[in-house]
Amino acid sequence: MTTLAYAVRDSNTMLKRNLRHMLRYPAMTVMLAGMPIIFLLLFVFVFGGTLGAGIGGDRSDYLAYVVPGILLMMIGGAATGTSVSIAMDMTEGIVARFRTMAIARVSLLTGHVLGSIIQTFIGLGIVLGVAVAVGFRTDTSLAGWLGIAGVLAMASFAFTWLAVALGMIAKTVEEASNTPLPLSLLPFLGSGFVPTDTLPTGLRQFAEYQPYTPIMETIRALLAGTPVGNNLAISAAWCASIALAGYLWAKRSYNRK
Repeated sequence: MTTLAYAVRDSNTMLKRNLRHMLRYPAMTVMLAGMPIIFLLLFVFVFGGTLGAGIGGDRSDYLAYVVPGILLMMIGGAATGTSVSIAMDMTEGIVARFRTMAIARVSLLTGHVLGSIIQTFIGLGIVLGVAVAVGFRTDTSLAGWLGIAGVLAMASFAFTWLAVALGMIAKTVEEASNTPLPLSLLPFLGSGFVPTDTLPTGLRQFAEYQPYTPIMETIRALLAGTPVGNNLAISAAWCASIALAGYLWAKRSYNRK
C-alpha cells in the first residue's frame, strides 16, 4: 500500500471518529446553528422593515438579502467548534497516544476538517430550513443550487483549515474558542447585512476587500439568478489562499508539537 493510500485510510478512520462524536452530541450541531438563526430572526423581524426599505424593498426583500451573510456566520461558528475540538485533542493527551500508533500524521487534521464540513452542511440545512419557514424564497435553478453548495463547501474548507491552525497554537481550550471569533463576525463588516456603499469610507474599503464580501455576493447572485461577475474568481482565490495557509500552518504546528 502506498503512502497516499495509508493517509487516505487513516484519514477515513479519523473522520469516522469525528462523526461518532457528532452523533453522540447532536446538540452541538444545533447549538452551532442557533446563533445564526437568532441573528436571522432578529434582523428580519426587528430591523427588516427599515433595512428592507433602505435597499429599495420590504421585509421579504431584506430576508433574501441577508441569507448569504447568515450562512457565512454558520460557517464561521462551525470553524470555531473545530478549533475547540483540535485544542481538546492537543491538551487531553489523545494525540500522544496517536503518535505511538502507525498512522499517517496528517490524518488527525484531515479527519477534523472533513468532519467539520459535514457538520457545517447539516447546520446550513437547519439555517436554510428556518429561513424558508419565515418566508425565504428563491427562483434559482438546480445549477444555481449546485453552485451555491460548491461555494459554501469551498468557504467551509478554507476557514476550517484556518480554524485547525488556530486550535493547534492555542494553549488552552478557552483560547481556542476565542481566537476564531472574528470568523463569525466578519459578515457584519462586509456586505452581509447592509450594502457596502452605505458604510463610512474606511469601513467600506475594508468591507469591499475582505474575503467574506465576494463570497456573500457570489451566493447572493446565484440565489437571485443574476451574473456573479468576478466575485466567484475572487472568492476562489481567497479560499485557496486561506486553505493553503491554514494547512501549512496547522501541519507545521502539529509537527513541532
